[in-house]
Amino acid sequence: MSFWQFPRYVSVGEKQQRSQRKLELLMKKNKDIKPVIVEGRTLAKTWWGKAWNKNLEGYADYSNRIERGRSYVRCGSVLDLQIHEGKIKSLVQGSSANPYSIEIKIHSLEKNIWEEIKVFCKGKLDSLQELLMGNFPKALDELFTAQGKGLFPSPKEIDFDCSCPDWASMCKHIAATLYGVGARLDHDPNLFFLLRKIEMSDLISETIKDKTNDLLTRAERKSSRIIEDQDLSAVFGIEMDATPCAETKTKKTNTVRQKNDAIKKNKTIAKNPSKKSKNTEKKRTGIKSARKTEKVKTVKKSTRKTVKNIPENNKKAPNKGGKKK
Repeated sequence: MSFWQFPRYVSVGEKQQRSQRKLELLMKKNKDIKPVIVEGRTLAKTWWGKAWNKNLEGYADYSNRIERGRSYVRCGSVLDLQIHEGKIKSLVQGSSANPYSIEIKIHSLEKNIWEEIKVFCKGKLDSLQELLMGNFPKALDELFTAQGKGLFPSPKEIDFDCSCPDWASMCKHIAATLYGVGARLDHDPNLFFLLRKIEMSDLISETIKDKTNDLLTRAERKSSRIIEDQDLSAVFGIEMDATPCAETKTKKTNTVRQKNDAIKKNKTIAKNPSKKSKNTEKKRTGIKSARKTEKVKTVKKSTRKTVKNIPENNKKAPNKGGKKK
């Protein structure tokens, strides 16, 4: 083949097989490899991934060059993608036997832009979950994606280098790596804030402060006695007496329990009437026998007294000789 001839056309299937074989060899040597796997036709599905790709495609410096990396990402040519603070490293399989190594540096977000964004987000974000899922007002969407003034980097804030022999400033391997970042943000949007060296919690800190102040003002409107009891129990480690409301509730519950117990007892008695009758008969017989014994004792005592009280004159003398006078 002469110098002016075009290189041999490589089909998509051949690219995929080559990338798969090389990935298996790399994973045997290093288990920490993180390949970019794109499922389906779309390179990004979430708001953060789509916004990243849209930002890169929106600049004239990248619009013509970055599209060359789409086919590489879809074929699984990005064998490894590591995202660190302000830095991206990757391995991309090309036409040669060994993959090319790419290194991209992302500048940190300018402080004045970050301060303006934080002020604008005050009171508009309720939670970090909404921020990561992209469920925020449209005004914030426009602010975050504003070219040169938003969160996403401009071409002047991106420096890149590739080991391939391509003379272009942005080769297809770098473009594939940048598209791979968009796909990776679908799974972990936190990596974007790591790249830009900013704290995402700062975006909702003012909102949290406003909510806490509102809760404190509402708490002050409540009865001061409850608040004082809570403070005393926390400081001195003691348990305070229950509030009147709690006492009334306990009294009500006790009365209800007593009524329920009485109803249960009546039900058991109604089910077993024979036991009740037997018990009552035993009680009656016991009372009658006790009364009879008391009467017998009183009669014996009375007879003893009468015998003692008989006068001696009335006693008959014994008949000597058996003669009548």
